[in-house]
Amino acid sequence: MHIHWFPGHMTKSLRLIAENIKSVDAVVYILDARAPLSCLNESLDEIIKDKSVLYVLNKKDLADTNKIKSWLQKFESQGKNAVTLSGTEKGEMSVLLSALKKIEKPKVKKFEQKGAFVPTRIMVVGVPNCGKSTVINTLCGKKSAVTGDKPGVTRGKQWVKLQNGMELLDTPGTLFPDFSNQTRAKHLAFIGSIKDEVVDPEELARELISCLAEKYPIEFTAKYGLSNPADVNLSMDEICKKRGCVIRGGEFDYERGAKALIDDFRKGKICKVTLEDTDESFV
Repeated sequence: MHIHWFPGHMTKSLRLIAENIKSVDAVVYILDARAPLSCLNESLDEIIKDKSVLYVLNKKDLADTNKIKSWLQKFESQGKNAVTLSGTEKGEMSVLLSALKKIEKPKVKKFEQKGAFVPTRIMVVGVPNCGKSTVINTLCGKKSAVTGDKPGVTRGKQWVKLQNGMELLDTPGTLFPDFSNQTRAKHLAFIGSIKDEVVDPEELARELISCLAEKYPIEFTAKYGLSNPADVNLSMDEICKKRGCVIRGGEFDYERGAKALIDDFRKGKICKVTLEDTDESFV
């Protein structure tokens, strides 16, 4: 299976981000905690390189707790600001707000000394479906940004004002034109950052079986009662049987079984997963 997806609107999105970067004071970089390395977009990194950046490992409720801690430590060791949260949980927004205040502090202090208030403007960036709009909406306490469980929902820029006076700029999710590393592409497809319509679900499910058998064999085996998780074809049959994906005559409905497996993975029904370790690299 070879994955490639870089629709024309993403070129426009990168251009939009580049055009607006000078009008913001800092950047919030949303990463999916299940695949943080895959979510780091070199095209974005080049655009935002001169700005203060806060990395947010989002969807921690679906991710491997120990691996998330390691990723936070790695960011810290590199002198980068990073927090982890679940964007849908209002109670955790205090963590993000506290981190945002550290970013805005130099500018706020500068203008306070002059007796003036100027709102800190922050751009929110990330790959498709990483939860940017959900985080913004939770921060605002209302549905200010358009959200969805598929990539490509946000198409234009959206300014949102927070109660503390900060202004957030929501931007469209953007990928990178070079998918030379297919492991990275598969990870993004697993978490839903690549449009499902451009990927064969059966092929993707078989790749996911191989990945889970390698990284989380115990939890994966227990979830579906697998005989040998490393045997992709046998596991696909057993998953179809377990999920009731059987058609007339006793044959397995592989397409439906594949979609059921991918859906289980994305909803965290198999186990908490982080597909990448801090010592990995896609270079």
